[in-house]
Amino acid sequence: MAQDDDAQSDMTAPVAEPLRRALGSRYLQYALSTIMHRALPDARDGLKPVHRRILFAMRELKLSPNGGFRKSAKITGDVMGNYHPHGDAAIYDAMARLAQDFNLRYPLVDGQGNFGNIDGDNPAAARYTEARMAHAAEALLEGLAENAVDFRPNYDGTLEEPVVLPAAFPNLLANGASGIAVGMATNIPPHNLDELIEGCLALIAAPDLPDEELIKLIPGPDFPTGGLLAEPREAILAAYQTGRGSFRLRARWQVEDLGRGQWQIVVTEIPFQVPKSRLIEKLAEVIHTRKVPLLADVRDESADDVRIVLEPKSRSVDPELLMGMLFRNSDLETRFSLNMNVLIDGVTPRVCSLREVLRAFVDHRRAVLQRRSQHRLDKIDHRLEVLEGFIIAFLNLDRVIDIIRYDEAPREALMRETWGRAFPRAMSEADYIAPAPGEGELTELQAESILNMRLRSLRRLEEMELRRERDALLEERAALEDLLGSERLQWARISTELRDVQAKFGKATDLGRRRTDFTEAGDVEEVPLEAMIEREPITVVCSKMGWIRAMKGHVALDQGFKFKDGDEARFAFHAETTDKIVLFGSNGRFYTLLGANLPGGRGMGEPVRLMIDLPNEAEIVDLFTHSADARLVVASSAGDGFVVPSEEVIAQTRSGKQVLNLKDGVRAQICRKVAGDHLAVVGENRKLLVFALEELPEMARGKGVRLQSYKDGGLSDLATITLAEGLSWKDPAGRTRHEGDLSEWLGKRASAGRMAPRGFPRDNRFA
Repeated sequence: MAQDDDAQSDMTAPVAEPLRRALGSRYLQYALSTIMHRALPDARDGLKPVHRRILFAMRELKLSPNGGFRKSAKITGDVMGNYHPHGDAAIYDAMARLAQDFNLRYPLVDGQGNFGNIDGDNPAAARYTEARMAHAAEALLEGLAENAVDFRPNYDGTLEEPVVLPAAFPNLLANGASGIAVGMATNIPPHNLDELIEGCLALIAAPDLPDEELIKLIPGPDFPTGGLLAEPREAILAAYQTGRGSFRLRARWQVEDLGRGQWQIVVTEIPFQVPKSRLIEKLAEVIHTRKVPLLADVRDESADDVRIVLEPKSRSVDPELLMGMLFRNSDLETRFSLNMNVLIDGVTPRVCSLREVLRAFVDHRRAVLQRRSQHRLDKIDHRLEVLEGFIIAFLNLDRVIDIIRYDEAPREALMRETWGRAFPRAMSEADYIAPAPGEGELTELQAESILNMRLRSLRRLEEMELRRERDALLEERAALEDLLGSERLQWARISTELRDVQAKFGKATDLGRRRTDFTEAGDVEEVPLEAMIEREPITVVCSKMGWIRAMKGHVALDQGFKFKDGDEARFAFHAETTDKIVLFGSNGRFYTLLGANLPGGRGMGEPVRLMIDLPNEAEIVDLFTHSADARLVVASSAGDGFVVPSEEVIAQTRSGKQVLNLKDGVRAQICRKVAGDHLAVVGENRKLLVFALEELPEMARGKGVRLQSYKDGGLSDLATITLAEGLSWKDPAGRTRHEGDLSEWLGKRASAGRMAPRGFPRDNRFA
């Protein structure tokens, strides 16, 4: 007994295992479960397990397309309780997506109620909506009761569910799929079913059909929201051949004439999976930030259809130019990535080409056809066996009645009796009718069927009906045997079935007509932003606290400007709306603003930190108008600096562009335009140094070189001068002082210099 206890304790004791191996094995199990049972669709029916279980549960609830609706909560509950033991919210979201005609090219669920909309609104709660299967779902399930596919036990072993659906059409490509697994993902766009069937038929007729010919039949995706596909044919071909690529999708638009030279642009179709409400918000943001100055206003006039009105700023604007800029700066143009990563035979994840996916579907259809045909053949054999027994009973009716009447075990007696054959020996029925235990004996099935026969069936007319049924079944059986024995006949039958589906969902129907058209794939021409802005004079004013504004016209710079309490003027200069305004921060970064985007001058302006990502701890060192051919000298408080071309300081983003690299505790202090041949530098120790500008390197970014050496303190100010003209400054009384001979302060870069001339400003600043 003690030994048994020890053995039992050994069996239940924890097993020592390295943490790395334990984590690896468990994570691998999780990854495989995610890949096979959640994220990737099956190439045969194009469904993930949750979608397959939803449709199967609706079939079990008898929610046919022509039947009544049931509450979505009931459907969700059945799916969760019977087949999919996960959250009801996830199941309902998956079912709602199957009902959304703006998400699925061929919806599989017919929804009644609020199932969401193209604006991006969520569906109503499951207790408020109702659903049933759509006709497309019925086509996916056709043949499920005829042993067309394998079944497996559900999660608790109480029921069975299909491993895959028979799928009468290539749903994977027709409706597309998307999912993220562990280490892999899939993203497949929807296609036109009529074109897919044509491609399948072409592959059946010519398995070695070139990819170029296949692309002629399936030219590209067909999105449920329409739009225009602006992708070169070569790129589409390469994407379909490799299973990876992307498609450029644009909104469909037209110019609407308003009379008297006025016009507006109306967008009638938007790119796939772009919520309309978010698109309107982005367009409004484009107007607010003046990224596209040609656009004046946007309005959403949509009802059941999409109608987004874009008003130009002027009637002289070119509509193509305006839309080109909107394509570049908004979601009116998107890219849909293609990653055809699917499960082959429900087991192996693989990135497949278009040909491989279609091949997987037609091979699946052949397997379904063979299984359904064999199932029907088995049913016919079963029925023929029963019919043979019935006909034997009619030929020996008196003896059968006598046995039933007087024998205590009539079934066994019927089976022991020797009867005449029901079929002539010349017929070949012996090959396909289940053999009897002995010559002329009835099988157990035949005897049981005779005992269960109704009395009203003992009529001469019924016997004739049985013989006719027998003859019809024999004929059908011969046809099925021919079908199962001939690959050519099988492909012909599959082609006929595909033609039937094409007639039901093809281009002749409203659902099947192509919605996404093709357009030229040329890139949008890069148009300088300045070219789209009306050139007007402005006066830029920026306060000490960083509030900036642009007043119309060139006003006098010495006039008094209004500021908030405690604030005062810092920068004021003339510019134009087309100018780029450059801001240099004490963090060594340059930021770029557009004159046309500056706030108006009626108020106090806006904080410049709302327009650029200038940190709170950084100060504004300088603010000036950009000149394309200028050069700038930048320097830090530590006395390091260099020359940088003005084109190198233009930033393309709000975060600016780092030009002057700084160490901790050092800040950018000076930015001056180069105008001369020498550089005058003064330190906090009031020592002045003048050296040739050519000693300073020209760089796009860096720390720079030492300008002047200091024992204590750092750089105070610098100026670029022409040596022959000398150095000028203003004394504390406002009088201009001039020093013509600078030979006393002339030296090499990085030397200490000498004390500044008498009368030099006490704040150590030039001009």
